[in-house]
Amino acid sequence: MTPTPAPQIPVVVLAGFLGSGKTTLLNHLLRNRAGNRIGVVVNDFGAIEIDAMTVSGQVGSTVSLGNGCLCCAVDTSELDSYLETLTAPAARLDVIVIEASGLAEPQELVRMLLASDNPHIRYGGLVEVVDAAEFPATRERHPEIDRHLAVADLIVLNKTDRVGDAELRAVREVAGTAGGRAAVIHSTYGRIDPELLFDPVLRPDEDDTFRQLTFEDLLPEADRTHEEHLHTAYESVSFTADVPLSPRRFMAFLDSRPPGLYRIKGFADFGAGDPANRYVVHAVGRFLSFVPQRWDRAEARRTQLVLIGSGIDAEALHKELDGCRDAVRNPSQDPVRNSSQDPVRDTGHHDAAQDAADELERSMWGVLRYVRQPDDDEA
Repeated sequence: MTPTPAPQIPVVVLAGFLGSGKTTLLNHLLRNRAGNRIGVVVNDFGAIEIDAMTVSGQVGSTVSLGNGCLCCAVDTSELDSYLETLTAPAARLDVIVIEASGLAEPQELVRMLLASDNPHIRYGGLVEVVDAAEFPATRERHPEIDRHLAVADLIVLNKTDRVGDAELRAVREVAGTAGGRAAVIHSTYGRIDPELLFDPVLRPDEDDTFRQLTFEDLLPEADRTHEEHLHTAYESVSFTADVPLSPRRFMAFLDSRPPGLYRIKGFADFGAGDPANRYVVHAVGRFLSFVPQRWDRAEARRTQLVLIGSGIDAEALHKELDGCRDAVRNPSQDPVRNSSQDPVRDTGHHDAAQDAADELERSMWGVLRYVRQPDDDEA
């Protein structure tokens, strides 16, 4: 029996030019970590202020940020060795965030993550932070920003309170065009919903009742405008199916997912395609992976997915996913079982059944090519 793989730790790359608000956004995530233990890797030099603590620019330094968070200041060449340390079971981390240098090439960090042999991590997406007020001037001085946006999975237009509606629309249009299929959301002071990047974790050994209050806890509700509520920044769509999905149809949906759809997470049931396993789905931007997990005997077999994005059409997504459902294989509707002819002698029915089984096996290969095999690490 194949053992259930250990959960992989998502690694999120946080990028953007100097002054765009990356560190402010990172501080916000650390203060609103949703129960997660966060590892922070800082790919930069010089004094970097993180959560009111100063990390020396010396390469290789590691500082505890409290609340189960760690910070490492590293050179890109040392990234793999620090990821090895941060993914050790003793670190008990749930997510790792790499804050790229303001002058870094984020696609290089993404390339390193996708090429990493570390079986304990998975790519969590490239988040490109853009200063909405300074974007036109920054783009003129640094035209390479279009290249950065082109590989982003999520674009955060920060400091939107500093621009008017017309200017914001213009910036969003340019950034969205350069970003291609990337989701684009607005923020002020780097406040985005952490659930865009990682899922809440509840730990039995940590009582959140007695945690330290954050500034946002102390801010009176009356002082918060509706625009500041984080749920307005994106849409979330839930989908459940009690019948298996067709592997071919589901892969066709994933291959053609619409612009603005940033994350897909959940479990897929492919029925007879793999009766022993459900498949954990991780999709972020253009990246996709499946992780097979053994079904629990008492577990109801169903597909459960959550889709997160900006500017997505919930009704259209539901319709497309409904179309991924496989035909219910009811024995009473099986032409072989209900034929008056002997199924052994009825070669036509036998050939049809065999063709269907072969087609199902072929369609599962579309899923399996996105699964890291146990011997991949030895290859």
